[in-house]
Amino acid sequence: MWPTPDAYEVSARAGVASDYIYRGTTLNDRKPAAGAAFEARFGSVYAGATVATVTLPTQPVGEFTVASGIRPKIANIDFDLGVTYFAYPGEKLPGLTNGINYWEAAIRGDKNIGESFRVAAGYAYSPNVSNTGAWSQYVAAGLGYDVPNRLLPKNLSVSFTTATGYFWFGNQAPQLGGFPLPAYLNWHAGVTFTYKAFNLDLRYYDTNLSKENCFVLTGDPNARPGGSVNPNTNPAGLVSNWCSATVVAKAWFAF
Repeated sequence: MWPTPDAYEVSARAGVASDYIYRGTTLNDRKPAAGAAFEARFGSVYAGATVATVTLPTQPVGEFTVASGIRPKIANIDFDLGVTYFAYPGEKLPGLTNGINYWEAAIRGDKNIGESFRVAAGYAYSPNVSNTGAWSQYVAAGLGYDVPNRLLPKNLSVSFTTATGYFWFGNQAPQLGGFPLPAYLNWHAGVTFTYKAFNLDLRYYDTNLSKENCFVLTGDPNARPGGSVNPNTNPAGLVSNWCSATVVAKAWFAF
């Protein structure tokens, strides 16, 4: 049976942040970022797009993503099965692999426990992450707590969330060295305040990557010498702060 017309929904959001962190690493060189997103849903089927400012070694004009998938509810668990394409147009330094565009498939499950708690877990796979020739896999799990509305002023919501993820990779293309990118843990914890359409999130991020492996993973163009030398992956002993602990403030409007 087709969904009823009232199952159609359109949403949008736009905002700014003190940094753009993706799976524990900055994509904007520790600088403020801006972004916007749009999504259309019909029943359990959805499609959407996002745009965000980034500062990356290939110097694209921004990050654009398009995503589509389904969100069925099975046994009181809200699932999301989707595919996302990451595009970085206008790259001035496309490198040996001619750019970093790639796609990723993911599955995620989210379940409410009682009145206020939520648990979530997910898995993502890309056959060619950042067009390096290496496959990637990512698993993550998290916990959320929504403060009961009866304890808060009218129209205000407060949520505490935390999550941990693990990212690992296959071998890169021979022209990039043929070695696997460094696997790592990342985690974050924070609080989100929502008042009507306005949202404010304050969050701590960190990873277990060494500064040397952070350079290997990100290719930070501002990396500096002084770290431990690895003749295969980092012969110059370059170090980067793109994967270290940070606190990010993010504000956005959602409609």
